[in-house]
Amino acid sequence: MEASAGLVAGSHNRNELVVIHGHEEHKPLKNLDGQVCEICGDQIGLTVDGDLFVACNECGFPVCRPCYEYERREGTQNCPQCKTRYKRLKGSPRVEGDDEEDDVDDIEHEFIIEDEQDKNKHLTEAMLHGKMTYGRGHDDEENSQFPPIITGIRSRPVSGEFSIGSHGEQMIPSSLHKRVHPYPVSEPGSERWDEKKEGGWKERMDEWKMQQGNLGPEQDDDAEGAMLEEARQPLSRKVPIASSKINPYRMVIVARLIILAVFLRYRITHPVHDAIGLWLTSIVCEIWFAISWILDQFPKWSPIDRETYLDRLSLRYEQEGEPNMLAPVDIFVSTVDAMKEPPLVTGNTLLSILAMDYPVEKISCYLSDDGASMCTFEAMSETAEFARKWVPFCKKFNIEPRAPEFYFTLKVDYLKDKVQPTFVKERRSMKREYEEFKVRINAIVAKAQKVPTEGWIMQDGTPWPGNNTRDHPGMIQVFLGHSGGHDVEGNELPRLVYVSREKRPGFSHHKKAGAMNALIRVSAVLTNAPFMLNLDCDHYINNSKAVREAMCFLMDPQIGKKVCYVQFPQRFDGIDTHDRYANRNTVFFDINMKGLDGIQGPVYVGTGCVFKRQALYGYDPPKGPKRPKMETCDCCPCFGRRKKKNAKNGAGGEGMDNNDKELLMSHMNFEKKFGQSAIFVTSTLMEEGGVPPSSSPAALLKEAIHVISCGYEDKTEWGLELGWIYGSITEDILTGFKMHCRGWRSIYCMPKRAAFKGSAPINLSDRLNQVLRWALGSVEIFFSRHSPMLYGYKEGKLKWLERFAYVNTTIYPFTSLALVAYCCLPAICLLTDKFIMPEISTFASLFFIGLFLSIFSTGILELRWSGVSIEEWWRNEQFWVIGGVSAHLFAVVQGLLKVLAGIDTNFTVTSKATDDDDFGELYAFKWTTLLIPPTTILIFNIVGVVAGVSDAINNGYQSWGPLFGKLFFAFWVIVHLYPFLKGLMGRQNRTPTIVVIWSVLLASIFSLLWVRIDPFVMKTRGPDTKQCGLNC
Repeated sequence: MEASAGLVAGSHNRNELVVIHGHEEHKPLKNLDGQVCEICGDQIGLTVDGDLFVACNECGFPVCRPCYEYERREGTQNCPQCKTRYKRLKGSPRVEGDDEEDDVDDIEHEFIIEDEQDKNKHLTEAMLHGKMTYGRGHDDEENSQFPPIITGIRSRPVSGEFSIGSHGEQMIPSSLHKRVHPYPVSEPGSERWDEKKEGGWKERMDEWKMQQGNLGPEQDDDAEGAMLEEARQPLSRKVPIASSKINPYRMVIVARLIILAVFLRYRITHPVHDAIGLWLTSIVCEIWFAISWILDQFPKWSPIDRETYLDRLSLRYEQEGEPNMLAPVDIFVSTVDAMKEPPLVTGNTLLSILAMDYPVEKISCYLSDDGASMCTFEAMSETAEFARKWVPFCKKFNIEPRAPEFYFTLKVDYLKDKVQPTFVKERRSMKREYEEFKVRINAIVAKAQKVPTEGWIMQDGTPWPGNNTRDHPGMIQVFLGHSGGHDVEGNELPRLVYVSREKRPGFSHHKKAGAMNALIRVSAVLTNAPFMLNLDCDHYINNSKAVREAMCFLMDPQIGKKVCYVQFPQRFDGIDTHDRYANRNTVFFDINMKGLDGIQGPVYVGTGCVFKRQALYGYDPPKGPKRPKMETCDCCPCFGRRKKKNAKNGAGGEGMDNNDKELLMSHMNFEKKFGQSAIFVTSTLMEEGGVPPSSSPAALLKEAIHVISCGYEDKTEWGLELGWIYGSITEDILTGFKMHCRGWRSIYCMPKRAAFKGSAPINLSDRLNQVLRWALGSVEIFFSRHSPMLYGYKEGKLKWLERFAYVNTTIYPFTSLALVAYCCLPAICLLTDKFIMPEISTFASLFFIGLFLSIFSTGILELRWSGVSIEEWWRNEQFWVIGGVSAHLFAVVQGLLKVLAGIDTNFTVTSKATDDDDFGELYAFKWTTLLIPPTTILIFNIVGVVAGVSDAINNGYQSWGPLFGKLFFAFWVIVHLYPFLKGLMGRQNRTPTIVVIWSVLLASIFSLLWVRIDPFVMKTRGPDTKQCGLNC
């Protein structure tokens, strides 16, 4: 696939496929006369010795190696021109009928190739030779020019073990020859393993020897053996929390549970008869809080940490002188609105991906532009050009982070540990280049502010296919790839692909989940990496080794087979020092997620997650080996059933044949599950990844346009059982939940240097709208068929504490109902001179003291083992109340309206634009209806405090005793809402005058009325006129 092929736009249903050239400058192409395969049209390529590949020595008919090997393996084994039988060439596997030859260059591995190909031979033959249809009617003649698609099973699976023989002169497997972007062939004298890589290897080897004390010529053999042994060690390990920290924590949890039960029993058995309504309301709220606490607390029973060993990963899969065996990764970046998600932010994310520390031939980056914006398209083109300079600079000096905007704004000594004399000069030059890049991007954005009446026109005069964002064809553009994707130093760059799926009126496109599923299919057709990383457009790679960290789990032979994804914590830039609105969400990422990692794994949070492709396809995890059963005799009747099982297993041949037939029939129905695309369905069978080796770039691009058509998912299982699951705007929770229900487990990876960083809305209104969207998604899941309270019991693969966590993620918005009522109770008690509890005895007061002590002890011990600061914990508690009485309440109301009345609500994309002023957005006052409930509760409690104090002053000393409990209750609410109050007041010294005037006026008037009239108190004040006879 060539990067200069142009923008491919088309619609499968309308039988359209247009290749738009001229939008970019043409690059001179190498003359390929006489070097093109006459069968598939691809380049013939070279042999392992560097010579031009010649399939037939009789007539020299030009045929590439994949077509040659396919003809030998599946065809007549004859040359198409002279009909002479093909002879086996060096580096090709043997087939039946080959003569005995002297060269045995690949005798060890050819049997592995044949064995793996035989596994699915009958399946792929049935699927790809007329058993499946494209559903394209009369397009067969048009498609006849493309070669047949064959399966390509990797001949060298990544097993994690070292090969016995040397691979320096061996062939790369046939399945890798004709990838869209082939893997580099490591040959003697090849420049693939340049001086930098060799130097890096030698440097790691010398460093390891120094650590082991084996550096010396007489101990080289021992060091090599020790390194091999080191490479066979696990790539990661669990680090349990120290027993001195976790055991007291568990004891306090149990004690708190017991105290809570005793407290609730006391509250229920001691009603307040003169305020039965207040008492009953408080009892219901407290029982709900207790249930919510149990669901939140017990999944944190067994928290763990993890360590990774990147050196072992390198020793195992990056052996010196051999092809790099790290697994390929497809990286997905999604964007919708170029105005709310600035192209400069997206460009920085893409640059950090292209420059990350991973083999370039293993990286493919896909940008999903769901808004079909020409602004995003042109900005991506500029980003691809700037990447040719930025990527080599990052790798040459090993800088962190590799997003230029954040690297150049670091307030650190950038000369520290930089000994290269050219670093200062090149850094200054690169900073100038980046400033010019920003100017070009900003000019594109400024131009896009005003849309022309005739629509956008491309440079060659062609109208932009996405002028109508709701009715446009699918579009694919390869900006960087195998051909044309080189940096200024001539090194290959990772693949960079622009994708905008087709949209037509009358189709449901399922927002972000639908866009991500389209990327799954496009990437499967074009590159088909076995692992996928998804990122939001504003989450850049902060740690260039982040993907390597994930591979320590996914490629570990011991635990990787059952891992569906590796989730990284979210970290953010640009948040105010005190994190007023708990944007960092540290309690969730550093406490709750660690607890889930000790059960079945963390939940998926929507970004910063590396997936296993097979898990997203709806497959179950592989079953581990069963324990051997005890052999018994027939003398005891209780073992008769066991003998029956053994007898059944004894008929292995017939049972295996039946299983194969059932498997074949299930594969025949794959197109009903995955859709009508033979190439895509074939890719789902390739667990180790790779694309069909005989596919031409033209056929792949046409198929890629087909799989992103708006009607492709009709009558399939996409969004129901496959890919990102539909049914909620928080598709991340549903997707992870479905995987865990199938028996997969996930991993939580927290490297010392944060893997990814993003931006968060620090403005109060934007933050509340973001929380509203999350809570509404949880409510939608609660009322859907995938509700964790009801779904997944049949398989029994979801652990109970994991289910507790998922139930908590769906019911936490409903806590807002109890929270709003509980926050209003203090003010009502102060205004009515009632209280929710009767007068308590000294013994009963111990229950309250014990409950408060257990609450504080649980929090303190959580902070102790997690490392979270007390300020972060307190901010989280404050925003739990703020969000609970505002966004969560609205989410419950909107969710009920959607379920009962069918009224749907559209969510808005959170703005990622930054303010030039430091934290200027923090103080911006944006009025929204979400601010009404907390404002009302805040004023209500302030007025209640003023009224209660005024009443106590008016009635004398005896009124102060009962007042203290009510005041403590009210101050608890006010203190938790204090950050919200600061958000209302705006920037210091810029307090909105109208807010201050109305607040003081309302409080003063109500206080005066209270003192004079006493409207809510039923008890008559003053002396009894019947006894004294005086009318006071």
